[in-house]
Amino acid sequence: MLSLGAAEEVSSAVQARYTQVAREPRARYNFRVGREFAEALGYPASLLDESPASVAEAFTGVACPSLLAEAQAGQTVVDLGSGGGLDLVVLAQKVGRFGRAIGIDFAPGMVDRARRNVASLNLDQAEVREARAEATGVPTAEADWVVINGLLNLTPDKTSVLREVARILKPGGRLLLAETTLRVPLPADALKTIDDWFR
Repeated sequence: MLSLGAAEEVSSAVQARYTQVAREPRARYNFRVGREFAEALGYPASLLDESPASVAEAFTGVACPSLLAEAQAGQTVVDLGSGGGLDLVVLAQKVGRFGRAIGIDFAPGMVDRARRNVASLNLDQAEVREARAEATGVPTAEADWVVINGLLNLTPDKTSVLREVARILKPGGRLLLAETTLRVPLPADALKTIDDWFR
């Protein structure tokens, strides 16, 4: 486990990096960003064509869990680490006008982008909150679904995130988690600088 100081350094770097992606999605990063990447992961071009380009241009997930979530009309879903809002848009459409889709992200630039995206699509059932994944502010037992698309790999305190997920899920609620994983341990010298956290 990282020391408190190192964990805060990582969190601050993640927050800054993803705010930069939100504001400059076409800049060069050491990870993939954007619509082409979303399509490569499985988001259909037809689905992406239905939304403004801004919905997918800052996409940085690792899979397409919102397409797999069996969220129903009228349910409440939480998109934890919602980024620019691609999964949030999909989930908001699934739960419909009488459901709720809550996006949570702690990068201000991503929050601003996601808010603009849901507003441009008149998704009144969707809201975006600026908060940490470990302390969402969502009431206890509120969510039928929590969907996470590539958040844990960027989070120093994974246990606290999963504890928060358990708190906000209703009894019988479901978590759908898409994440990158290692098949072999990292070499001891793999993390030399903070930039290595984003590989």
